[in-house]
Amino acid sequence: MIVGTIIGSGIFVSPKSVLANVGAVGPCLTIWAACGILATLGALCFAELGTMITKSGGEYPYLMEAFGPIPAFLFSWTSLLVTKPSSFAIICLSFAEYASAPFYPGCDPPQVVIKCLAAAAIVVITVVNSLSVKLGSYLQNFLTAAKMIIVTIIIVSGIVLLAQGKTGNFEDSFKDSKISVSSISLAFYNGLWAYDGWNQLNYITEELKNPYRNLPLSIIIGIPLVTVCYVLINISYFTVMTSTELLQSQAVAVTFGDRVLYPASWIVPLFVAFSTIGSANGTCFTAGRLVYVAGREGHMLKVLSYISVKRLTPAPAIIFYGAIAIIYIIPGDINTLINYFSFAVWIFYGLTVLALIVMRFTRKELKRPIRVPIIIPVIVTVVSILLVLAPIISAPELAYLYCVLFILSGLIVYILFVHFKFNWPQKISKPITMHLQMLLEVVPAENVTE
Repeated sequence: MIVGTIIGSGIFVSPKSVLANVGAVGPCLTIWAACGILATLGALCFAELGTMITKSGGEYPYLMEAFGPIPAFLFSWTSLLVTKPSSFAIICLSFAEYASAPFYPGCDPPQVVIKCLAAAAIVVITVVNSLSVKLGSYLQNFLTAAKMIIVTIIIVSGIVLLAQGKTGNFEDSFKDSKISVSSISLAFYNGLWAYDGWNQLNYITEELKNPYRNLPLSIIIGIPLVTVCYVLINISYFTVMTSTELLQSQAVAVTFGDRVLYPASWIVPLFVAFSTIGSANGTCFTAGRLVYVAGREGHMLKVLSYISVKRLTPAPAIIFYGAIAIIYIIPGDINTLINYFSFAVWIFYGLTVLALIVMRFTRKELKRPIRVPIIIPVIVTVVSILLVLAPIISAPELAYLYCVLFILSGLIVYILFVHFKFNWPQKISKPITMHLQMLLEVVPAENVTE
């Protein structure tokens, strides 16, 4: 279950960027392992939070309990406008790179082709999820199977190649490495992008038998398993490609397929495309729910929390996501978007784990069925501070500035509309809401009778 949640499009996109940041095979594999350790520690902290405060809505209720409404509002604001749509955009861009690679052997596909394909993927997924929940979940089951098949194919062929003695690229594996604080943190951004999903394991607590024992167990077994998979996949890539070849490859797994599985190399781009579409479909499915919760709390325009009368899907929320994701695709490329996404996400992961430490002292009366040693949240908080600050100080980019501005603009919105409760936007949006209701056939959730 956990392995299926975490392994997504990241492992087919990130190896190139991780390697580009550290420059050699040794540090590259070390970063992949370190990201796995960090994800495991982070997930354990989230397990304590999730069993202590059993409300849904991701990090929102934890921040609300520890720091009050403002950080919680900023979290939902950032999720709505930054993290969820940008991750949707990244996944669809990865899909487009892999889907177009076979048609341009030997050179990079034009950016226009990639962006149009990605936009088309966003439209299709948005439509599928707006039309039917069942269709969305059937698609998900099929695509998860495809994902596990391609991961297995790559790992098994890598092990076979190693057994045949293809170990040339692992000699002097730390030679030519370029390591600085900023390069390591950017490599971490790309590596952690592949592990993203470790914080969603709390959502499955209700489905586990004896969750207080099995949740930490499944984290301690599940995430290291994913880490082993990722390290093995990277080792498989390096059995057939040198560092330079891997950096020049437009789509790493396609190059791997061409060299290893030659008559049947078309399998790789096909299955990777399935896998990325699966991740995008999953992202869209959960993200729609988040907007819906925020709309219900009165933190977003009411119409976003409405539900389709006939199909019972949160259609306006899903369409809203698709639209913002398409806006991100136009100027952004995968690497800039991953840095932008990771920067925003780690600000809130850090805050959430800090909330855990704060509540150890301020909310001693809460029951903690899972209790992690205090050193773990301290390590995760320190690492997340480093991850957020290092790139700004040593390699500043406009993406980070935009990101901070977006998050801070949430404060203005909060003060005006949530704190002082200005109601003119609701007045202006009333006619718009009415037209949208008629167009999309949606009503407030309370009116949908079972």
